[in-house]
Amino acid sequence: MKIANFPENVHVFVDRESTAMAAGRAVEKCIEKLQEEKETIRMIFAAAPSQDGMLDYLVHSSTINWHKIIAFNMDEYIGLPKDSPQLFATYLEKRLFSKVDLKERFTINSEEKSQEEIGRFTDLINDGTIDIVCLGIGENGHIAFNDPPVADFNDPDIIKVVELDEACRLQQVNEGLFDSLEKVPEKALTLTIPTLMKGEHLFCVVLGENKSEAVENALTGPIATSCPASILTEHPNCEFFFDEEAFGAISFDESSAQRITGAKY
Repeated sequence: MKIANFPENVHVFVDRESTAMAAGRAVEKCIEKLQEEKETIRMIFAAAPSQDGMLDYLVHSSTINWHKIIAFNMDEYIGLPKDSPQLFATYLEKRLFSKVDLKERFTINSEEKSQEEIGRFTDLINDGTIDIVCLGIGENGHIAFNDPPVADFNDPDIIKVVELDEACRLQQVNEGLFDSLEKVPEKALTLTIPTLMKGEHLFCVVLGENKSEAVENALTGPIATSCPASILTEHPNCEFFFDEEAFGAISFDESSAQRITGAKY
């Protein structure tokens, strides 16, 4: 159940389950429209607990033609063994890729030499339009692994090596993905912010009270790399899905509502 009326692309729900279901329905509807128009749909997926329910919804869709979809992941740790359960490729394989019959799937291989993998993935991303990006927002406001210290709204690269901010690494511990900070890799490969922003349709799902400060900064603070997710409000087709805990007590006046591109009352 949606709990409030906000700018048309901001959706707030009372719990995680209804948020995930609404996001899943929205992505499903977008895919349904695209598969009537295109032979191939290219999608980028985040790998995070916030995406669990949405991905589960998509897996059980009876209307999505997965044969038309080429899937990519958006970031990956450097330094983990290929069988590590914390790898984002492993997450997506378990949650999505192994359960549907995709046309193709491409994941970042962080075991390869970074420059070679950057070249390979750059070519893959540049091979066509990115139709849909499914993403979240980190506790420090990151999107993909573009943490505040390395975020660049005008980044010339498609994908790059980054050093992970300590706040980002702590989030991985807080979410139960690693036992301690020392076990979280210090570096990763990530698609850059301009790469994500070039997606035709963005669907951003954010859950939990620990994200509320980042959400408020993203929606009502300045558009700045101190909160990389703030740039999402400039995208013409970004839909936001929050549970009540993540959204917190944000209120929109006319000026703050109008900062979100396409927002209407």
